[in-house]
Amino acid sequence: MASLDLFRPAGPGKVRLQVRLTPKASANRLQDVTPDLVLKVQVTAVPENGKANQALIALLAKFWKLPKSAFEITSGATDRNKVLLIEGDADELAARLDREGISAS
Repeated sequence: MASLDLFRPAGPGKVRLQVRLTPKASANRLQDVTPDLVLKVQVTAVPENGKANQALIALLAKFWKLPKSAFEITSGATDRNKVLLIEGDADELAARLDREGISAS
């Protein structure tokens, strides 16, 4: 399960995830994982007033079937490179990525 390496422990029941966000894309989607273990995500929202960040959290929450409140952007709120804190199990999150075929490129 290669995608398990994406998630770094951040306390009981929490993990950290690095994301490279591309706003103003043609569709909302999780793309792939870079060789340096960053999840690439595209959203259609514009990067104004936090709209792209909201779209990112909504997309990830839907993908992993978690509440939006389980996600927090801890670094990079105004940058494309972000660090998210997620309340969830790393094994389950990684398994969902693997089932969808999202892996390191």
